[in-house]
This record gives sequence, structure tokens and C-alpha cells, in this order.
Amino acid sequence: MLEHRLIERMISLIDKEIIKIEKDNVAPQSFIDTAVDFLLTYADRTHHGKEEEILFRDLSKKKLTDIDNMVMKELIQEHILSRAITAELVNSADVFHKGDKAALPLITRNLRKFVDLYPKHIEKEDTVFFPSAMTYFTESEQRLMLDEFRDFDVKMIHAKYTSVLEFLER
Repeated sequence: MLEHRLIERMISLIDKEIIKIEKDNVAPQSFIDTAVDFLLTYADRTHHGKEEEILFRDLSKKKLTDIDNMVMKELIQEHILSRAITAELVNSADVFHKGDKAALPLITRNLRKFVDLYPKHIEKEDTVFFPSAMTYFTESEQRLMLDEFRDFDVKMIHAKYTSVLEFLER
């Protein structure tokens, strides 16, 4: 849940940036690139990655209530939606920065989708799903999961910058 606090800060910045974009009729490429990097690397690959590859994997071995199983499936669908919105944002920003000013409303629409999605998603995880999910695990299982989360983080940063270098070397 600590990661949610960073994601909330980014969503707040995105919300403020939407106002500037609409006022100035410009979408600063540096902001869009930074937001996309954050959303792809931190929110999706790192945060959602730990949920999907560790927490949800381990929960799938447990006998979940129908409600918990339904909420987990909803969260997975919201992760997929976030990835689709990010792809749409990248495409609309690319079109805009190549000179098509008509793409500006698409940029703000995609940014607004994050502002609409993430607070509800985080609230669902923080107050509904995570407290319930933890009841399925012993303290020992929870500690092992936290250790696996830390290992995931360490590997993630190396994987990210290995792929950056491989891209640049091509």
C-alpha cells in the first residue's frame, strides 16, 4: 500500500497538468514522457507486477470467497485497462508531437482516464481487497511474500535499465 501513495502523488500531478494543457493548448513532451515512464515502470510493471505475479498467484492457491475472487478479477481487468490507456496516451502524444494539434483533446482525455481510474482502484485495494486477502495467509506466508516483493523490486530495476541499454545499442 506504500506504493499507492506514490501513485496517488503522480495522479495528482497528472490532474494538475491536465488544467495546464487545456489552458496553454500544449502537452509538454517531457511531462508526458515522464508520466508514461512512471505509469509503465512503477505503477504497472513494478506495482501491478508484484500483485499479479506474486499476490494473485498465491491467492489463486487459496479457497477464496466468491466476493474476493470477483474483486481480484476486477483488479486484474483494471490493470489491463491501465495498460490500454497508457498505450492510447503514448499514441496520442506521438501524433500531437508530430504536429497534429487535433490530438491534444485525446491526450487530456487519456490523462483524465488515469485520474478517474486510479483513486477508485487504489481505494478498492486498500480498503476492500488487501485487508481481506491478508486473512488467507499466515504471518510466515506474509513475510515470505514481502521478501519476494523485495526481490522482485531488485530484479525489476535491473531489467528496466538492461532493456534501456539494449534498445540504445540496437
